[in-house]
Amino acid sequence: MSSEIQPSSNLSSANLNIGIVASRFNHTLVEALLQRVTKCISLKGEPKVLLIERVPGAHEIPAALSLLLNANKFSCLIGLGVVLKGATSHHHLVAESAGNAIQDLVVRYNTPIINGIVVTDTLHDAEERITGKLDRGHEFAQAAIEMGNLQKKWTKI
Repeated sequence: MSSEIQPSSNLSSANLNIGIVASRFNHTLVEALLQRVTKCISLKGEPKVLLIERVPGAHEIPAALSLLLNANKFSCLIGLGVVLKGATSHHHLVAESAGNAIQDLVVRYNTPIINGIVVTDTLHDAEERITGKLDRGHEFAQAAIEMGNLQKKWTKI
Protein backbone atom coordinates (compact mmCIF):
# COMPACT_ATOMS: atom_id res chain seq x y z
CA MET A 1 0.00 0.00 0.00
CA SER A 2 1.32 3.40 -0.93
CA SER A 3 2.28 5.85 1.78
CA GLU A 4 1.23 8.73 -0.45
CA ILE A 5 -1.64 10.83 0.90
CA GLN A 6 -4.31 11.12 -1.78
CA PRO A 7 -5.83 14.51 -2.65
CA SER A 8 -9.48 15.21 -1.88
CA SER A 9 -12.02 16.04 -4.56
CA ASN A 10 -14.77 18.62 -4.50
CA LEU A 11 -17.46 16.15 -5.55
CA SER A 12 -20.62 15.86 -3.46
CA SER A 13 -22.15 12.79 -1.86
CA ALA A 14 -25.59 14.43 -2.01
CA ASN A 15 -28.25 12.25 -3.63
CA LEU A 16 -26.00 9.19 -3.86
CA ASN A 17 -27.10 5.74 -2.71
CA ILE A 18 -24.14 4.39 -0.75
CA GLY A 19 -23.93 1.04 0.99
CA ILE A 20 -21.20 -0.03 3.40
CA VAL A 21 -20.48 -3.56 4.55
CA ALA A 22 -18.18 -3.58 7.58
CA SER A 23 -16.51 -6.55 9.25
CA ARG A 24 -16.78 -7.05 13.02
CA PHE A 25 -13.40 -8.84 13.17
CA ASN A 26 -10.63 -6.51 14.40
CA HIS A 27 -13.51 -4.45 15.77
CA THR A 28 -11.64 -1.41 17.09
CA LEU A 29 -9.77 -0.81 13.84
CA VAL A 30 -12.81 -1.42 11.63
CA GLU A 31 -14.90 0.96 13.77
CA ALA A 32 -12.24 3.66 13.37
CA LEU A 33 -12.20 3.02 9.62
CA LEU A 34 -16.01 3.15 9.42
CA GLN A 35 -16.11 6.37 11.45
CA ARG A 36 -13.67 8.04 9.06
CA VAL A 37 -15.57 6.83 6.00
CA THR A 38 -18.96 8.05 7.24
CA LYS A 39 -17.53 11.36 8.46
CA CYS A 40 -16.05 12.11 5.05
CA ILE A 41 -19.25 11.12 3.26
CA SER A 42 -21.40 13.30 5.54
CA LEU A 43 -19.05 16.29 5.17
CA LYS A 44 -19.48 16.08 1.39
CA GLY A 45 -23.28 16.23 1.46
CA GLU A 46 -26.28 14.19 2.52
CA PRO A 47 -26.57 10.93 0.61
CA LYS A 48 -30.05 9.81 -0.36
CA VAL A 49 -29.18 6.43 1.18
CA LEU A 50 -26.34 5.55 3.55
CA LEU A 51 -26.83 1.92 4.53
CA ILE A 52 -24.44 0.10 6.88
CA GLU A 53 -24.45 -3.67 7.33
CA ARG A 54 -22.18 -5.76 9.58
CA VAL A 55 -20.66 -9.16 8.86
CA PRO A 56 -18.42 -11.45 10.95
CA GLY A 57 -15.19 -11.01 8.99
CA ALA A 58 -13.57 -9.84 5.76
CA HIS A 59 -14.31 -13.12 4.04
CA GLU A 60 -18.05 -12.51 4.43
CA ILE A 61 -17.97 -9.00 2.92
CA PRO A 62 -18.53 -10.10 -0.72
CA ALA A 63 -21.59 -12.21 0.20
CA ALA A 64 -23.18 -9.25 1.97
CA LEU A 65 -22.33 -6.92 -0.92
CA SER A 66 -24.02 -9.38 -3.28
CA LEU A 67 -27.14 -9.45 -1.10
CA LEU A 68 -27.29 -5.64 -1.12
CA LEU A 69 -26.85 -5.53 -4.89
CA ASN A 70 -29.67 -8.04 -5.36
CA ALA A 71 -32.00 -5.99 -3.15
CA ASN A 72 -31.31 -2.38 -4.18
CA LYS A 73 -29.63 -0.11 -6.71
CA PHE A 74 -26.56 1.67 -5.35
CA SER A 75 -24.39 4.45 -6.71
CA CYS A 76 -21.44 2.81 -4.98
CA LEU A 77 -20.69 0.26 -2.27
CA ILE A 78 -17.77 0.01 0.14
CA GLY A 79 -16.45 -3.13 1.81
CA LEU A 80 -14.54 -2.39 5.02
CA GLY A 81 -12.36 -4.80 6.95
CA VAL A 82 -8.96 -5.25 8.53
CA VAL A 83 -6.92 -8.39 7.96
CA LEU A 84 -3.73 -8.81 9.99
CA LYS A 85 -1.01 -11.39 9.62
CA GLY A 86 -1.16 -14.15 12.18
CA ALA A 87 1.03 -17.21 12.67
CA THR A 88 0.36 -18.40 9.11
CA SER A 89 -0.16 -16.78 5.69
CA HIS A 90 -3.93 -17.21 5.99
CA HIS A 91 -4.38 -13.42 5.87
CA HIS A 92 -3.18 -13.36 2.25
CA LEU A 93 -5.73 -16.01 1.29
CA VAL A 94 -8.60 -14.14 2.95
CA ALA A 95 -7.62 -10.80 1.40
CA GLU A 96 -7.08 -12.21 -2.09
CA SER A 97 -10.30 -14.23 -2.02
CA ALA A 98 -12.36 -11.25 -0.82
CA GLY A 99 -10.71 -8.90 -3.31
CA ASN A 100 -11.35 -11.22 -6.25
CA ALA A 101 -14.96 -11.75 -5.21
CA ILE A 102 -15.50 -7.99 -4.87
CA GLN A 103 -14.10 -7.39 -8.35
CA ASP A 104 -16.36 -10.11 -9.75
CA LEU A 105 -19.36 -8.30 -8.24
CA VAL A 106 -18.28 -5.00 -9.80
CA VAL A 107 -18.28 -6.55 -13.25
CA ARG A 108 -21.42 -8.65 -12.76
CA TYR A 109 -23.57 -5.82 -11.36
CA ASN A 110 -21.93 -2.88 -13.15
CA THR A 111 -21.75 -1.07 -9.83
CA PRO A 112 -18.61 0.46 -8.33
CA ILE A 113 -17.42 -1.20 -5.12
CA ILE A 114 -14.52 0.20 -3.14
CA ASN A 115 -12.33 -2.51 -1.65
CA GLY A 116 -11.68 -1.00 1.76
CA ILE A 117 -10.07 -4.07 3.27
CA VAL A 118 -6.82 -3.02 4.90
CA VAL A 119 -4.29 -5.87 4.85
CA THR A 120 -1.06 -5.57 6.83
CA ASP A 121 1.58 -7.70 8.47
CA THR A 122 1.47 -5.81 11.78
CA LEU A 123 -0.98 -4.04 14.03
CA HIS A 124 1.24 -0.96 13.89
CA ASP A 125 1.00 -0.83 10.09
CA ALA A 126 -2.80 -1.14 10.26
CA GLU A 127 -3.03 1.63 12.84
CA GLU A 128 -0.82 3.87 10.68
CA ARG A 129 -3.19 3.38 7.74
CA ILE A 130 -6.40 3.78 9.70
CA THR A 131 -5.84 6.10 12.67
CA GLY A 132 -2.46 7.50 11.62
CA LYS A 133 -1.45 10.04 9.03
CA LEU A 134 -2.57 8.01 5.98
CA ASP A 135 -6.34 7.89 6.84
CA ARG A 136 -7.42 5.23 4.36
CA GLY A 137 -11.03 5.67 5.52
CA HIS A 138 -11.07 9.18 4.08
CA GLU A 139 -9.54 7.86 0.86
CA PHE A 140 -12.09 5.03 0.60
CA ALA A 141 -14.93 7.53 1.07
CA GLN A 142 -13.46 9.91 -1.52
CA ALA A 143 -13.17 7.05 -4.01
CA ALA A 144 -16.78 6.00 -3.32
CA ILE A 145 -18.05 9.55 -3.85
CA GLU A 146 -16.10 9.90 -7.08
CA MET A 147 -17.24 6.53 -8.43
CA GLY A 148 -20.80 7.10 -7.22
CA ASN A 149 -20.92 10.34 -9.16
CA LEU A 150 -19.50 8.60 -12.21
CA GLN A 151 -22.16 5.88 -11.87
CA LYS A 152 -24.85 8.56 -11.55
CA LYS A 153 -23.50 10.40 -14.61
CA TRP A 154 -23.52 7.35 -16.89
CA THR A 155 -26.54 5.38 -15.67
CA LYS A 156 -30.09 6.06 -14.62
CA ILE A 157 -30.59 5.13 -10.97
